[in-house]
Amino acid sequence: MRIGLLTEGGYPYLSGDAGLWCDRLVRGLGQHEFDVYALGRAEHQQEAGWVELPPQVIRVRTAPLWTAEDDGIAYGRRARRRFAESYGELVTALCEGDPPTPAGPAGAAPTAQADRFANALYGLAELARDEGGLVGALRSENAVRALERACRAPGALRTAREARVPELLAVAAHLERALRPLSLDWYGDGHGGDGGEGLGAVDLCHAASGGAAALPGLLARHFFDVPLLVTEYGVRLRTHYLNSGTNPSAEGSASAPSAEAAPAVRALVAALHGRLAAEVYRQAACVTPGNTHARRWQERCGADRAKLRTVYPGMEASRFAEVGDSLDTADPHTLVWIGRVEPAKDLVSLLHAFAELRKEEPHTRLRIIGAPAGAEGQAYLGHCKVLAAQLFPDEADGPHAVGDNPVSFEEIGGPEAPTLAEAYAAGAVVVLSSVVEGFPVGLVEAMFCGRATVSTDVGAVVEVIGGTGLVVPPRNPRALAEACVALLRDPERRARLGAAARARALELFTVEQNITAFHGIYLELVARTPMRRATFDDGDPRPFAVPAEACLPDHWTDLDTPVTARPVPGWATDPPARETWPIAAPEGAR
Repeated sequence: MRIGLLTEGGYPYLSGDAGLWCDRLVRGLGQHEFDVYALGRAEHQQEAGWVELPPQVIRVRTAPLWTAEDDGIAYGRRARRRFAESYGELVTALCEGDPPTPAGPAGAAPTAQADRFANALYGLAELARDEGGLVGALRSENAVRALERACRAPGALRTAREARVPELLAVAAHLERALRPLSLDWYGDGHGGDGGEGLGAVDLCHAASGGAAALPGLLARHFFDVPLLVTEYGVRLRTHYLNSGTNPSAEGSASAPSAEAAPAVRALVAALHGRLAAEVYRQAACVTPGNTHARRWQERCGADRAKLRTVYPGMEASRFAEVGDSLDTADPHTLVWIGRVEPAKDLVSLLHAFAELRKEEPHTRLRIIGAPAGAEGQAYLGHCKVLAAQLFPDEADGPHAVGDNPVSFEEIGGPEAPTLAEAYAAGAVVVLSSVVEGFPVGLVEAMFCGRATVSTDVGAVVEVIGGTGLVVPPRNPRALAEACVALLRDPERRARLGAAARARALELFTVEQNITAFHGIYLELVARTPMRRATFDDGDPRPFAVPAEACLPDHWTDLDTPVTARPVPGWATDPPARETWPIAAPEGAR
């Protein structure tokens, strides 16, 4: 089977947890072939290079999202009319607001606004395919004027009607960036102008995330009926709402103005992401959330629950095996917190909880192990250190001993915690104090180590723990302290919970179970749609991209058809990698 793996900012680049998950998936499914279509987020990421690719990765195509040069493609009168119609319909659909929360039964017919957005999106995609790109048109004055007309039209959102020229320019620029994947030359059928390189030649598109990564798969579904599988371990639409401060259920999808964006900009950008997510969920053959928390968000954003199948992310358990097998190494008077230091982790509540705990267990220590996340995390870490110094003056065992603070701040690789596994092994109880959390990776790692845990009830925590740890409300230092005291005073209970947590993690959250699940989903989806338009020389249908007959020393396929490349924008070109075909330069205006 030939899989088109669609990524954004992850695989095959060196950085990112998403890239690590994709690498494990590809290596674990060596019986399939993979074509990787990667959208790059930042220039420094591309400069860092790729991971070492396994032999089942047949080819890699990349395109940057952070920049796009105007190739000077001049549309004729008919093309300009097509662009004006499609772009006008798209921005009109956005100005009518976010897609409503689905209130009817799963799989209900889409709204008129959803159909309008989808038809406009595919109209722009077809125009880009015919003319060689959209960058110039999306940056043109005509695009801004069409957006202004949509904002001023009757029935538009109040926040959209209030948009001024700077806001209109900001929204138009965001639309151009979001629609850059439409201008790529990835949408060939594999038997014509692209020499077998297009997404039309794969048996299945697997988008490793929603948003921009799923857009090429959406077009492959539209042009060639290639089934689309979407995996979201963190719902991209939820992330957008959290980062922009947008409320998806309020009219206009905008809250109070912020320094980053005006209400009109946030309302229209939120509408774009909401419409795109709803169309991706509608066209996907299967959507695999990483947990029930993500699943609820997907259902709220329009996903048909009949298409949803929860697949927990696979994590490497072997590096924690030694710690899990030897539970007697933990200090019975030490609490451990491990993660990225940022405000969402609510270390302030943890420090106040530890102050309450010390009243009951004065010999307990707290080790906070983790690096700050960016400049905001660095400032937050400094604040937490100051708070710890105020709450816990240095203590000494006697009049001639040096005082020591019961709270320590460390990073992985230091003398006290040289490895991640040894950091988890340092304490009897692992604490998670977050106020916002998706899938709690650190909690699963603690479970692999056989550690008892105390966590706040956020995100997918309850689903991951499954009764093998204590869960308390977020932002409640007293409840957090009481739960920690209960475990510190009961070593037998700690051991039982730790053993149960390890057994649960090994059953549900390993790389092996993740790979097995996706292998079954691949076979199921392709079995539903085995017939493709490509044929053998004798006219018989070809059921898969690489049929078994292709292994025989004979001419079975029509891949020797002469190649004629279509015009593509210069920013989308990329040097060939691993048996790729060269990409031609633009041929100019049509």
